[in-house]
Amino acid sequence: MSARDSVSIVNAFWDAVWNGHDPGAVDDFVVEDFVIVSGGETITGREAFKQWIGKFLAVVDDLHLEVLESFQNADGSRVTSRWLLTGSNNGILGTPPDKQDVEMTGTAVWAVRDDGKLLVNWVERSSWELHRRLIAAN
Repeated sequence: MSARDSVSIVNAFWDAVWNGHDPGAVDDFVVEDFVIVSGGETITGREAFKQWIGKFLAVVDDLHLEVLESFQNADGSRVTSRWLLTGSNNGILGTPPDKQDVEMTGTAVWAVRDDGKLLVNWVERSSWELHRRLIAAN
């Protein structure tokens, strides 16, 4: 069995959904019962995921996600990405929408189905550090 290029699939997801500011693009990438675990929260289902993305995009103006590094396991069933998210504060993490610069790093581990659809995403991000910096300025 040859390995699929799952890194390209995940990178296309980042570009279409996050950098494209298009929650609807999720439909092209994830399964109906997709699960994401991020920030102590588990979101289940494609529609719930799209709503969550929309809320996130609303609190970070000019959001840009730069993939710093991605790699996959031998068969392409797992992808790990290290990323940098930037933008300006429009109320992220419950802070006042003061337009301060937002910079948050994170890692994402993806489970990828044989057909290339994304199944699960586990995310760790530097939101605590970002929150501390934003509230210290207010």
